[in-house]
Amino acid sequence: MTESTTVYTPYSLMESSRPNVRAIIFRYLRHWPWFVLSLGLALGAAYLYLLYKQPIYRVQASLLLLDGTKTDDRGGALREFQAATPKKSVENEIEMLRSATLMSQVIEKLHLEHRYYRQTKFGKREIYGDNPVELIVEKGQPALYEEPFTLTFSNNPVVQLNGQPIPLNQSVNTALGRIRIATRKPVSASTSPIIVQASTKQAVAGDYIGRLKAEPTSKTSSVVVLTVDDAVPAKGEAVLNTLIAAYNLASIQSKNKVAGNTLQFIQERLNGLSGELSGVESRVESFKSSEGITDLSTQAQTFLLSAKENDAKLNEVNVKLSALRDLQKYVRSQPADQSGTPATVGLDDQVLLNLINTASDLDLQRTQLAKTTTNADPQLQALDDKIRSTKRRIGENVETMQNMLESNKRSYESKNQELAGQIRQVPRQERALMDISRQQAIKNDLYTYLLQKREETAVAFAAAVSDSRTVDAAMSNPIPVKPVKPMIFLLFGMVGLLLPLGAIAGLDSLNQRIRSRHEVEKSTLTPILGELSTNPSSSKKRLVITPRSRSLITEQIRTLRANLPARQINESDSHVLLVTSSISGEGKTFVSLNLGASLSLVDRPTVVLELDLRRPTYQETFHLDVNVGISEYLTGDATLNEVLQPVPGYKNFFMISSGVLDDEQNPAELLSSPKMQQLIADLRERFDYIMLDTPPLGLVSDAQLVAPFADSTLFVVRHGVTPQTSLKAIELVRREQRFKNLSLVLNGVVGNDGSYLSHSHKDRYYQAQPRRWLRG
Repeated sequence: MTESTTVYTPYSLMESSRPNVRAIIFRYLRHWPWFVLSLGLALGAAYLYLLYKQPIYRVQASLLLLDGTKTDDRGGALREFQAATPKKSVENEIEMLRSATLMSQVIEKLHLEHRYYRQTKFGKREIYGDNPVELIVEKGQPALYEEPFTLTFSNNPVVQLNGQPIPLNQSVNTALGRIRIATRKPVSASTSPIIVQASTKQAVAGDYIGRLKAEPTSKTSSVVVLTVDDAVPAKGEAVLNTLIAAYNLASIQSKNKVAGNTLQFIQERLNGLSGELSGVESRVESFKSSEGITDLSTQAQTFLLSAKENDAKLNEVNVKLSALRDLQKYVRSQPADQSGTPATVGLDDQVLLNLINTASDLDLQRTQLAKTTTNADPQLQALDDKIRSTKRRIGENVETMQNMLESNKRSYESKNQELAGQIRQVPRQERALMDISRQQAIKNDLYTYLLQKREETAVAFAAAVSDSRTVDAAMSNPIPVKPVKPMIFLLFGMVGLLLPLGAIAGLDSLNQRIRSRHEVEKSTLTPILGELSTNPSSSKKRLVITPRSRSLITEQIRTLRANLPARQINESDSHVLLVTSSISGEGKTFVSLNLGASLSLVDRPTVVLELDLRRPTYQETFHLDVNVGISEYLTGDATLNEVLQPVPGYKNFFMISSGVLDDEQNPAELLSSPKMQQLIADLRERFDYIMLDTPPLGLVSDAQLVAPFADSTLFVVRHGVTPQTSLKAIELVRREQRFKNLSLVLNGVVGNDGSYLSHSHKDRYYQAQPRRWLRG
């Protein structure tokens, strides 16, 4: 039986420049226990974090704002008697809801200046409404607001404040300021200690304003949704409900202020007109009595009616001018003068009324804010600027209306003069009576007009309601919005996966060992003859290939055997294979022994020479005679037949161990002796393949000494063992042609770093049982 002459040319596999994603994934999956451990610890940390983290709940309420574009459902009769009100903007009302003035009123009413906590096994938790004592700060020092302090109770009416005894319900001067701790319910030594975080009303109001969200449900809707996040749901609900109540109260106060000032103005005018009307009526009675007049002529009555109508119009103009003069006084006043809202009786210009009501609202806001701050406060200064701007616009409107009314007044006065000339033509008595009667009618009409306006204003004052309606009272969500449990577990889980991933990637970046075939091909053009994967089940066995073995590693060795260069053109010539590596531990002995055993299984007599004279291993592994070997042959102490020993269990497979090396003998000198050349020549006559298992090339020069005897060279490179710097040395050796037919064998390929089929498919293929054919 002759060996096939088919030759497979070794080559370097050209891989894509893109990273092998599958190989990268499998490289990390090899360390799955670390990922499982890190993920478990991260999820445990997330669970503990959620236990100790204070949950935050969302409280929500909705409010309907009547902005003037929506129809009020109150009765029509009431709307006829209401004073004119301006249209409200939803955006402006939202700013009112988020104002510091309203929020300060809420904080003051609910006593939220200070926060109270109780220590639990999961950390401190805020309490609201259940705190046994209340801190009242009469004059606080800056240190009071810096750090929280603990109140410890006893059976005596004394509380320990950070170890300092303080009597309950009494004002006491302390290092934190003058404070008083008032009891809300009985306390004793069994009462749990309370942690108090003191704050100012402005700071708490600012905190709630920052957390308060007020947004309309849509662009066309006037329903505003109020939202606040708080650790205590009951506290958040109380804040929103009280805020809505304070907003409604401020709206009613603004309306009542305008109506009250208008009533006062009308009453003052009625008091003056009452005396004037009485005097005119007395004059009419006296004149008729003295002159004996009972009736007037038709012509005189016509003049009187015309003059009466003209005087009524003139009087209405005078009333409006009087109201405008009152407005001018209001415009000239400063924001801090507390001048009040001017009367608007008789004025029907909607733009002017809107400006007046806006100024009134701003005055109310300034009054409320001035109670809690100084004139240097930026918010107060901003309100003053808005008030001055609004008053300036009011002044411009008043000036325009005054010019128009003055023109109308001159027209009515001119007409009065014309009527007076016509009346002079009637008899003196009739003319005199007409003058007196006209004054009486004017005063009577004006008095009636003011009485009507007073009743309308009184009805509006009594029926004043807020321009808002609560759609939904404050309600909290039982599920906390912070922290979000799924998100926390996800984030901690990602960290748990990223930590081992980063650690492995960092170790890989520091690792200077070869990890893939791509790294080998990138650094050297030396062809790769084959690849051998790791085989943990047989890692302790030197010889893994047997006639019936079908494992992955044995099939890879058979593939390597098939890829060996052709021996020679003349099949009778033997072939010498030199096997070496760069450092120790790369598997050159494993490759030499198993490749030799594989060759012997195809009836090719093969011998393996252990030329690593410094570190012999064959004698102990295969229980060979320790007294004969290559050292004895090269020194002439043994013959070839004496050193040549068969491998048990194999046919046509022999090995020659290194033998025993004396201290005075040098391995390099022995391998350079003529006896080495004679040994190779004798072995060529008896064997088809001669395997030279030499020491590592990077450590000693033994491999280069026997290189001239070899026909081909196999350089073993092992994944995770061979340094990347050794690849440069291999490339240098290839270029200098120190070894004949130099090829690489990749050993210890792990996972999917190989360039052939996936290992899962290989294992199923090579471990399949052979078919047993039935004989017919």
